[in-house]
Amino acid sequence: MTQLTVPVLETPRPGRFLKGVRALAILACLPYVTLKVAWIAGSRVGIPDHSSLLDHPTAMAVANGLTVLMDIAVVVLALLLTRPWGLRVRAWLLVLPLWVATGLLAPILAGFPLQLLVRTFGGSTATAGGRSTAFLDEWVFGVVYGGFIVQGLALGVLAVAYAGRRWGRLWQGAVRDLPAGLPTAPAQRAAATAAALLTLVPAALHALWGSGSAAGLNASRAAGRTSDFYALEWMHVGFAAATAAGVLMLAFRRGGTLPLRVPLALAWVGSGALACWGGWMTLAALTGVDDLSNQPSGLLHLTYAVQMIVGTLVVAVGAYFFAERSAAVRRTG
Repeated sequence: MTQLTVPVLETPRPGRFLKGVRALAILACLPYVTLKVAWIAGSRVGIPDHSSLLDHPTAMAVANGLTVLMDIAVVVLALLLTRPWGLRVRAWLLVLPLWVATGLLAPILAGFPLQLLVRTFGGSTATAGGRSTAFLDEWVFGVVYGGFIVQGLALGVLAVAYAGRRWGRLWQGAVRDLPAGLPTAPAQRAAATAAALLTLVPAALHALWGSGSAAGLNASRAAGRTSDFYALEWMHVGFAAATAAGVLMLAFRRGGTLPLRVPLALAWVGSGALACWGGWMTLAALTGVDDLSNQPSGLLHLTYAVQMIVGTLVVAVGAYFFAERSAAVRRTG
């Protein structure tokens, strides 16, 4: 068995830079939370007349309350990642919320700039006209998604720094240095293979829709397609490809001299984006905020369900991978 020879890293307290990033992450939550609290209190700021949001006040209040709690969770994470007590939190209590945050913010980090790029080159965008203009005022998208982007970047910096302090020795080395023949290797390979095969479902469907097909889309979605719709569909194909590549490299020890952090990042970000965004879209549909004509089709619901299954499988592979990796590192001192 290949032995791991990695040093134990020190865990210094974060310096001024990370404290500044923490403050930035917290401040970036304020516009979104303020807007949501105003809506819960009955304000219609940013909501135009005849918006479908006004048709379901109770559902909107519940949804807004949930999203306020989610943004408060960002504040908690920012503190946890930079305070000494955060290093004593059980791994799963931190890793799962971080994975969910990654999954919800990664599509925004990639998608909103992509929408702006499409608009820059003359393409039609959902926020530039059509239904979205009657859904929310256009300035709301800039404020909300701009805040999300800052949150995502800041949390990413804090999470990488924290993980380096606490678990940095677990991702050192190259893929080829990973030990073979571990007890759970067959189970990891089976789960990774199943996850990779299942990613073909969302990848194929998003590629189909990104290529212009309306198969499986309801009439409202098909009629409202814009240039950024197609670009975002291909973005989701990219997340599916990243998931499959990352989890297969880890489970089958493929990658040669590629740094271990590369497939780990691919599997982490890709699976989070697939599973958590699929879960969020399913939850949004269940709130009934939109008219029935705007609800996801059966095929979209299937896509979201498969994405959540993929995420579950990748989390299982990751849990076994890091458990055995940690044990190996402890044995080598």
